[in-house]
Amino acid sequence: MNKEARSILFLCTANSCRSQMAEGFTRRLAPAGVRVYSAGTEPKAVHPLAIQVMREAEIDISAQRSKGLAAIPIENIDLVVTLCGEAAESCPTLPRKTERLHWPLPDPASAAGEEETVLKIFRQVRDEIHARVEKLFSL
Repeated sequence: MNKEARSILFLCTANSCRSQMAEGFTRRLAPAGVRVYSAGTEPKAVHPLAIQVMREAEIDISAQRSKGLAAIPIENIDLVVTLCGEAAESCPTLPRKTERLHWPLPDPASAAGEEETVLKIFRQVRDEIHARVEKLFSL
């Protein structure tokens, strides 16, 4: 991440799982003064299993809400991280100064099977996001 970045947007289609988890980890790990946003191109409610697995990591995202891009000050964003291919493709036109990263992560909300199987997938995605956010701030 550019050391000068003062605002980060995590963008995904639904803004219900991956981008919400990324926002939660970033709020904990980012240096003071960094503004953190998440949004979706087609926002849906925050997934209850995302809330559950983040609680296991001692991060409470239950008060976070899904937002569309209209709620985000796009012109003030320094870094956009897309977390799914659909978001990367439909990413809005951004100012030239905006840095972009793409983290192609599977959508845990599309997992099927027994509850423990689905939770395992949510945890795997959560842990991958955690590792990527830590790396983002260790550069």
